[in-house]
Amino acid sequence: MIVSRFAPSPTGRLHLGHAWSAVLAHERARSDGGRFLLRIEDIDGTRSRPEHVRAIFDDMEWLGLAWDGPVVFQSERVPLYTEALERLHTSGLTYRCFCTRADIAAEIAAAGSAPHDDDAPPPHPAACRHRPHSEIDARLGAGEPFVWRLDMAAANAFHPGLGWHDEIAGPQIATPETGGDIVLWRKDAPASYHLAVTVDDAAQGIGHVVRGRDLFGATHVQRLLQELLGLPTPTYRHHALLTDASGNRLAKRHGAPTLADLRADFPDGRALADLLRAGNLPNGYASA
Repeated sequence: MIVSRFAPSPTGRLHLGHAWSAVLAHERARSDGGRFLLRIEDIDGTRSRPEHVRAIFDDMEWLGLAWDGPVVFQSERVPLYTEALERLHTSGLTYRCFCTRADIAAEIAAAGSAPHDDDAPPPHPAACRHRPHSEIDARLGAGEPFVWRLDMAAANAFHPGLGWHDEIAGPQIATPETGGDIVLWRKDAPASYHLAVTVDDAAQGIGHVVRGRDLFGATHVQRLLQELLGLPTPTYRHHALLTDASGNRLAKRHGAPTLADLRADFPDGRALADLLRAGNLPNGYASA
């Protein structure tokens, strides 16, 4: 039985791109008599808002997308993420990183490279990976904040060539090293996106992950974390993204029209969901 999920972050109102992803995940499960789960990724306490959680429920009900079982909140699952981090500590695959964003940018500039994707952070130069214990102790003693990072070189050396399958792109070989030493535990929040999502998908029995193509690269990293933590690997389906009339990808930070904004043109949200389910987009929108 297929189990899929929709996992929005309550950091703003949902837009048509979110509806597109939710409908596709819902349809993937329901077409096979499976289960569709709703998870609220509210682990970022500085940006998550209760009013956005309520708005997510309202938008899902307006679209006619019913979910199975109770809603899962990441903010209530921190002990699970802590346990996973401890397992990675025990494996000797983590290290403290004191670098600020400015430090990382300076390291990358000094190396003569720059990120090629505006949506992806630059690979971490791993400046803290081999810091002397005396320096680490001094920084800890001074109360300097740090994140926990994954030693990608060590982790990937033990598990090269991991496979995963995308229902659209086909068989894949994981190349997590392209993202550098990813953050596992943040300064301003508990677990990172990669760690929390990997743990949650396994704990919830998610067998099919339906999400946007912008997260294709994240799957390479999460496939490695699954292997390191002894967790199952779902089947993935990275769908096309929606763009506006100007060709800009819909995003909260770009001020994309919200689903609430669309209600004047679509009083019945179920009709909009039916359009998306059939692969039809409202005027002015396209997939890319």
